[in-house]
Amino acid sequence: MTQTSIPDITPAEGHQRVQQGALLVDVREPNEYAEIHAEGAQLLPLSELESRFGELPKDRPLVMICRSGARSARAGEYLRAQGYGDVVNLAGGTLAWADAGLPTEQGGQ
Repeated sequence: MTQTSIPDITPAEGHQRVQQGALLVDVREPNEYAEIHAEGAQLLPLSELESRFGELPKDRPLVMICRSGARSARAGEYLRAQGYGDVVNLAGGTLAWADAGLPTEQGGQ
């Protein structure tokens, strides 16, 4: 697991948080997202995070996800530095989410 300043959570914990109202934020690039993504994930590429982070709600928990957990951890650390309080990283990313049998989607941006 990546050592970050934000907590790592399991796919099951991430799914539970989303079911309780957290926003799942996928920070991969659009082509990666279109191949497969966690159901309901909002795409906000890491490459655009600095200019678009204001689109994310500060009053809602955020679960950050990428392919394997490294980019989402960096994104989460950045958001914490911008004043977002409840931010966690999904350890293992989309790969772990899919391996856990949690719902995924294809297509879209």
